[in-house]
Amino acid sequence: MFNEKEVQQYVEWLSGIGADPTGGTTRLLYDEHWVKAQNELKTLFEKHDFKTQYDAVGNLFARIEGSEFPEETIMSGSHVDTVVNGGALDGQFGILSAFLAMKYLYETHGQPKRSMEIVSMAEEEGSRFPYAFWGSKNIFGLADKEDVIDAADATGVKFVDAMKQAGFDFRDENGKTREDIKAFVELHIEQGNVLETLKKPVGIVTSIVGQKRYTIRLKGQANHAGTTPMSYRHDTVYAMSRMISQSIEKANKIGDPLVLTFGHVEVVPNTVNVVPGETVFSMDCRHTDNTVLENFVQEIEKDMQTIAQEMGIEIEMERWMDEMPTPMSEDIVNHIIAACDKEELNYHVMHSGAGHDSQIFAPHVPTAMIFVPSIKGISHNPAEATHVSDLVEGVRALTATLYQLAYEK
Repeated sequence: MFNEKEVQQYVEWLSGIGADPTGGTTRLLYDEHWVKAQNELKTLFEKHDFKTQYDAVGNLFARIEGSEFPEETIMSGSHVDTVVNGGALDGQFGILSAFLAMKYLYETHGQPKRSMEIVSMAEEEGSRFPYAFWGSKNIFGLADKEDVIDAADATGVKFVDAMKQAGFDFRDENGKTREDIKAFVELHIEQGNVLETLKKPVGIVTSIVGQKRYTIRLKGQANHAGTTPMSYRHDTVYAMSRMISQSIEKANKIGDPLVLTFGHVEVVPNTVNVVPGETVFSMDCRHTDNTVLENFVQEIEKDMQTIAQEMGIEIEMERWMDEMPTPMSEDIVNHIIAACDKEELNYHVMHSGAGHDSQIFAPHVPTAMIFVPSIKGISHNPAEATHVSDLVEGVRALTATLYQLAYEK
């Protein structure tokens, strides 16, 4: 059905556009490699009889018109941008798998009843400019140009200038948004190690976790490390360590699918012989149930305030991300399950611990995701990889699902 060598060649071809001399692939929104990738994908799609077009912001669409219900679109794809020194699969394999699946279906079964459409979305990662999901948000009219009008990248290039240099512009805010999409199925690498651990080549995603992210600032008193008795100290690193230890212990008691991460720390004055007077640290908490998630973060907020009060330390907590969990369409999930059963694929029903374009689609159109394993759970890294046999199994799952959605009544 699908040739492993062919799949690998497509992966190597697309990841080579923006190949970074330090390893991996760097293809950022509207840069020269991004432009080349989108244009070469457009050429590839047209070569295989897809009708292509860009929208205003640079999302690329490739379509095969349906015979009976052309106004009903079955869509699949993902994002074309990468992180800096990213891997060969994140995002782009979703585009390639949609192409391989739809190409096979069209060549094997002819014109579908419903229209099939590949989408290569402009941006998801937020790696160049401080904005994520620019591609998918624009499809549904959710992106506000005021959020990016003054944005610039690390080198000072303005978002607007980069966009116009690439040949694109803001969408017409009075224009219509897509209402023809009847299903969206995104194939993606897991970016975790659940499937690899379970030895399952296919994951069927039922929900995407909600995320709450914080910046927490502690202010105590910097003082001499040798002359300040322990009982007199207002040590913000010690306070932070108590907060983190207690929070993680509580998270472990609740267990999966709750996850809690403290990943960034800044200490002032950050020197060996001074009691640290200020500490800033991050907190990232995720769960598939928003009630559980909200109750948990409220509890540990109170715990942190109690510890700070006990130690005579000021605390500020800024919750700067508050994303709700996103359930996938039960109907589309059932289609994927039925397709995998028919193909006798070995799969695992699971949730996604990472964010994806599907969470933008899901509130607007029936949406679901298919995962393939990530070796050692590695992603956003040149070492990101999936066994090609598992990539093929993912494409098989997607193909069988798209057949049900686009060819069957």
